[in-house]
Amino acid sequence: MKASTFGSRVLEFYKALRSPRTPRGVTVMNPHAEPGVRAGVRKFLDAFYGDNDERVLVFGINPGRFGAGITGVTFTDPVALAQHCGIGTGLPRQRELSSVFIYEMIERLGGPRYFYKRYFLTAVSPLGFTRGGINMNYYDDRSLTRAVTPFIVRSIEQQIALGGSRNRAIVLGIGDNARFLNELNQKHGFFENIEALEHPRWIMQYRRKKLETYLTKYKEVLAPQPIAAKATAPGR
Repeated sequence: MKASTFGSRVLEFYKALRSPRTPRGVTVMNPHAEPGVRAGVRKFLDAFYGDNDERVLVFGINPGRFGAGITGVTFTDPVALAQHCGIGTGLPRQRELSSVFIYEMIERLGGPRYFYKRYFLTAVSPLGFTRGGINMNYYDDRSLTRAVTPFIVRSIEQQIALGGSRNRAIVLGIGDNARFLNELNQKHGFFENIEALEHPRWIMQYRRKKLETYLTKYKEVLAPQPIAAKATAPGR
């Protein structure tokens, strides 16, 4: 990967992630600690982020065990990584509901090349959590939320420094995830505007009969978006 591209900075961000302290019984999930995962992530970043264009940050909640928890690529399960992004990894070909929705949406917008030129899929917490082997959201337990908030704030600041837009951000999850990010934004002033959309997993689990309605809503928010001016690399 060429030095000083959006993708190279993201890769260094992932490599530097360190697990925050969590309450007893909560395990931190860091797929980027795995060399095999990191190799696939590098290929993905090489393919779609080998430039210095600014991206709008799109925040999910935190990685789950069957999507980003396996591939290291947000909202991207192994099947989507291979079929839509052209990156084979040898990982188990498992599907994850959020990934199915996201890539249906991306294809309708014009495909990964269009989408990733303008957006960076990430999460309010870039590391995931489990308790008793079950996925856990950072906001599911108040003690966990308090413990990881400094980590989350630092991660958002770092991702803006990578080349994330301050003008606009998008949060997926109109309930607790949007509320938490908006509260942080009021305190820290990360973004001028945050738009909220229903979370893909909620749509696929509870509103699948209205899938077309939500795909249309996503398209209205996410397209068409012009490519922003080139970001300034850190230290320049």
